[in-house]
Amino acid sequence: MKKTFITITTVCLLLIGFTSCREKKTTGEKIEDAVEETTDAVEDAADEVGDAVEDATDDN
Repeated sequence: MKKTFITITTVCLLLIGFTSCREKKTTGEKIEDAVEETTDAVEDAADEVGDAVEDATDDN
């Protein structure tokens, strides 16, 4: 019984330790991340369109 209690306590303390070390983002940081992801997505889409246009003009 004593061994089980110590094991459960140790696991709980480890979980609490890892959970408390998590980095929390502010709203501003979340917005910045979203803007960066959107910018990257737009740039990728523009590159794909440019490649498609080049491929289409190369065929003619």
